[in-house]
Amino acid sequence: MEMNQKDVEEGGVGAMSKTDLSWIPEIFKKRVCTTFVEDTFSNGRLCQCGVSRDGHQSVALGDYFSTAIVSLWDRAQHSSEQATDAFGELEFAGAGKRHSSFLRLSNSTHPSRVYEMMKVHWKLTQPNLVVSVIGGEGRSKVKVWVREVLRQGLVQAAQSTGAWIITSGLREGIGRIVGEAVKDHATAISSVSLNKVVPIGIAPWGLVQNRQQLVNTEGSFPAKYYVSNTSRDSCSLDNNYMAFLLVDDGSVGRKGGEVSFRASLEYYISCQRSGSASINIPVLCMLISGEVDMLEALDISLKNAMPWLVLAGSGGLANLVSDILENVQSAPMPPPGGAEEDVTPNMELKERMAEKVKTHFPSEHDTDKLVDKLFSIYQSKDLISIYHAEQEGADDFDTVLLKTLVQASKHRVSGTANPYADELKLAVTWNRVDIAKSELFKGNILWKYNDLEDSITDALKNNKPQFLRLFIDNGLNILEYLTYGRLEDLYNSISENCLVNSQLQNLLGVRLNEANPNQPCKISLYEVSQLLENLLGEVCLPFYTSVLDLDTKCSKKKSFKKASKFLQGSCNYRLMLCRHPWLCLFIWAVLQNRSEMAIFFWEMCGESVLTALGGCKLLRELSKWETETEAKLSIKDLALKFEYMAHGVFSICYQTKASNSFKLLIRKSHLWGDATCLKMAMAADARLFFSHDGVQSLLSQIWWGDMDRGTAAWKVILTMIFPLLCFTNLIEFRKVENEEEKKSSLVAQPTTEADCHYGETVFSFADLKHLDAEQEDLNNIRHPTKGTPVVTMNTKKQPFVITRWKQFWYAPVTSFVGNVLMYFLFLFLYAYVILVDFKPPPPDGPAISEYVLYFWVFTIVCEEIRESLIVGSKTVSQRVMLYIQDVWNKLDVLAISLFIAGLCCRMSNWSINIGRGILCVDYMVFTLRLIHIFTIHRQLGPKIIILGKMIKDAFFFLFFLGVWLSAYGVANQALLYSFDPNPDRVFRRVLYRPYLHIFGQIPVEEIDTGESWDRECTDNLTLISGGEEPCRDTNHNWLVVILLVVYLLVTNILLVNLLIATFSYTFSKVQERSDIYWKFQRYNVIVQYHSRPTLAPPFIILSHINIFIKRHLRKVPSIKIHHFALDIMGKAANKLVKWETMQRENFLSAESKKLRGTDTEKLKRLNTKVDDVLKHVTEIRDVDCRLRALETEMEFCTSSLQWIMDALSQSNLVKTGKVHPVRKAIISAPLEK
Repeated sequence: MEMNQKDVEEGGVGAMSKTDLSWIPEIFKKRVCTTFVEDTFSNGRLCQCGVSRDGHQSVALGDYFSTAIVSLWDRAQHSSEQATDAFGELEFAGAGKRHSSFLRLSNSTHPSRVYEMMKVHWKLTQPNLVVSVIGGEGRSKVKVWVREVLRQGLVQAAQSTGAWIITSGLREGIGRIVGEAVKDHATAISSVSLNKVVPIGIAPWGLVQNRQQLVNTEGSFPAKYYVSNTSRDSCSLDNNYMAFLLVDDGSVGRKGGEVSFRASLEYYISCQRSGSASINIPVLCMLISGEVDMLEALDISLKNAMPWLVLAGSGGLANLVSDILENVQSAPMPPPGGAEEDVTPNMELKERMAEKVKTHFPSEHDTDKLVDKLFSIYQSKDLISIYHAEQEGADDFDTVLLKTLVQASKHRVSGTANPYADELKLAVTWNRVDIAKSELFKGNILWKYNDLEDSITDALKNNKPQFLRLFIDNGLNILEYLTYGRLEDLYNSISENCLVNSQLQNLLGVRLNEANPNQPCKISLYEVSQLLENLLGEVCLPFYTSVLDLDTKCSKKKSFKKASKFLQGSCNYRLMLCRHPWLCLFIWAVLQNRSEMAIFFWEMCGESVLTALGGCKLLRELSKWETETEAKLSIKDLALKFEYMAHGVFSICYQTKASNSFKLLIRKSHLWGDATCLKMAMAADARLFFSHDGVQSLLSQIWWGDMDRGTAAWKVILTMIFPLLCFTNLIEFRKVENEEEKKSSLVAQPTTEADCHYGETVFSFADLKHLDAEQEDLNNIRHPTKGTPVVTMNTKKQPFVITRWKQFWYAPVTSFVGNVLMYFLFLFLYAYVILVDFKPPPPDGPAISEYVLYFWVFTIVCEEIRESLIVGSKTVSQRVMLYIQDVWNKLDVLAISLFIAGLCCRMSNWSINIGRGILCVDYMVFTLRLIHIFTIHRQLGPKIIILGKMIKDAFFFLFFLGVWLSAYGVANQALLYSFDPNPDRVFRRVLYRPYLHIFGQIPVEEIDTGESWDRECTDNLTLISGGEEPCRDTNHNWLVVILLVVYLLVTNILLVNLLIATFSYTFSKVQERSDIYWKFQRYNVIVQYHSRPTLAPPFIILSHINIFIKRHLRKVPSIKIHHFALDIMGKAANKLVKWETMQRENFLSAESKKLRGTDTEKLKRLNTKVDDVLKHVTEIRDVDCRLRALETEMEFCTSSLQWIMDALSQSNLVKTGKVHPVRKAIISAPLEK
């Protein structure tokens, strides 16, 4: 019976409501006997279906004619289907376990509906393997070793593979043993989420005891079920199963009613696929013991090509089948001739089978039918495997299952296909890399790319990095596998529960709304590119733009329209191979927070330091989007791990060769869209990475320029006051004297026009400001040919005076010191104006000093405009957003805004006082700007960071203080003064006076009415409304005193000490890492003054004029927009990447050595060795048993030969003159030392 697509859509379980269960009786049916066929052994009381005469419907009893002519009851002809009346959840009374699902259904129900029911409604985990255990039913005793096979072998194998175990589900025989084994396993796992074993019972409805407790036409949620095995014709359900399918064939007390349905369900499942697996769900039937009536189930299943595993020695039918398959061999087929010649071998084979049947089942009389079924089974012997548990043991039972399934499938494989491909797919599906290593990748199998393709996809989609590592170690080339189309399929396979999937779907929805709605709803590389751009920001260029034929310089709207139009076309790019497959897979794994897989892809990527920092950046941005706490912590842990790996690899690079490690920090990576390590680390908030001595050494080199790092600050200040001192030996400058030092210096040979300048801007700084002179020599750059020396630029040697002048004035530290000195002078001038020289409005003022102050602020405004709107390659809006993100820039905007407001108010007579007040407040804001200037200081910098953390803590303290202060202030004012409408006085007494109480200023004479108060007051409401002081209310003075005591207790003792404790905790916590925080913030200051003009305000206006002339009149491009970026191309880049890869391998080797030294790894290795020893001991025992059996056979043969010799010697048949041989005694000489 098959089910078409329309039936699935209209009657399938997946389309039904889960709350309204009225659909279940409409789809699933039960069977009822419709014809009473008298059972002669019951004297007419029972029907052959097993139900009594009273239990039949009137229709079944009314057809006397049919009853008279029918002698044998048939379930297909004499029963009909009706709506099921038993379904829902099952609660075993007194068991205390979670509810099990159950359903009564007809034996003719289509398996597709049942399978969907189990997946969708019962929410059973989709299996990677189904093991159907048959046999061992009834109350017969099960052998001990069979119990161990089920407990240690089957259940453990089911856990490792994620399998369903199907049995009868009854509380007897094998069903009970499997249930107990599953229960013990679940107890050991101690977590429902980790338990992957799903036990399912398929039993005949008529054999279930107390089945009437399950009957409820509207469903039972739950049905109380009482277990009691008191009847021989029925058995109770086992409470250790998760689901029960109770198959109804219309009979009661008869076995075998579920056989056909069980076989059809197993076959249907074997045609399905689990998730994104590359193969169908493997189904294995397992025969343990059993009676002869189970031959029908075995025969039906084999005709459906189901593989079987027979436990030899378990008794009953299992012994018969194993004996026939191992010891009964068919004669070789004769050449085609007559019919008699063809029949003879089969007849001989059946005769041997009949002998075996009589041996194992001597009480069976009708052997012909059994032999016919056995012969049919024998024709499919390739699907049957024999397992000798007493010899092989139960430890590697999952390997046995794998080999059984593979052996059964090999005869279906075509001649051109690899016979081991299915075995590999099974190993990948079960995630058993140990089996793949020991059985498939020993070097004796030649694997082709086509054989591994499906397994690679399965391993990627289902997060199995160990298999990917195994494939790579055995010669897989990922370049041949990963195309852009497959990459899109990987992104489409991301779980719906994953945060990234929802983000990609949102981006896809935006594109589909604007484009053609009929376009396929699949995630493309455009959505991936948009997501990465949202995560990485401006750190690097967008990904996959060249693949989608997009221009990075276009606006987002144009790119969106072009991408939508491009994706509606043929999309031939999907057939192209990925240029950087490992990086693409790394990003894909990081976005899903797959730790082990992402680390493996990182190991395979180039540019290890930058890639680790890139992963850290992606993860920390994702953690900001994540709302679930556990997922957020997991993402942050992986981000920290990548930061640690970047720090570790760079540490080894710095120890090996410092100059190359500096190049790694500032090299523009074409793999990551022209990003640099410093830029990525800054965006990723990688403070640990910035704290490395190598990074700080580079920053110090940039900070001091060509000056010696140990130069005292007073020498720089003195030289700035007396500039001619730079030509003396007061300040030492670095010199590169010989060619070897030049080669070991950090300046790489430039490859582009911008790099020619930049190679010197980063480290020399001598020619940084005046690039216009060298710009004329750019045309003299010669491209070297093979065998000729490299000539980068034909530069003229400048005089010593110009070179030394540039070396001093163009260093960032000189710009910093100059800005600090001039800023102090600015604050002094500002203070002088508002304190001494603040004249009235025009025409009497302002004074000259105030005009100088205005001009000074104007130059500061010009510099802020240049920094926010002009510097950089981004759009104006992007620059403004980037500028506003900095807290100190916001403080600058506030200071300038207040100054402009104060200036406007200061120019009018009516608002001069307001303007003066604004300017005074603005002076405080300008003074606070000094804090940022001194963040570069090694001692002050960490303290400033601690101060910032404490200010955040103070805000929380102020919140609690404000609540308590307002509560006390309002109550105190209302109790002291019954009426006081003066708002100024009320404000001071409600908020200001309680605040002063904290510092000890308590006006006792006012609060305590027992004290004398000299102030004049009145009780006249009219005078009080006019502004007179009201008199105190003495009625509640005792309560006022109590409130004062409580208020001072809470504020001065509780809240203040809470603040001190919070500050102490913050200080101790930040102090440990304050040096790391300071080193991280130091980078921002160095970048700022590296890009800042040398002259400080107000003289900076001259630098602005110079820049304007260069950029707009002379068209000289800006070089400083590329902060610390060095473009290395060709052989130099390849050499640097190879060197970095070597250092990464050294890092991984060191980490592996550390890991091997841990106690956990030592225990694992010891456990592995013990397992090997136990296996060897088991093998020795097997050999010992075989030797003993061999000795027994030899003794029997020896005694038999001796008997023959004696008989021949006593007879007259053989006459010889020779004496029969005599056994020589074997003498073992003692060994001497």
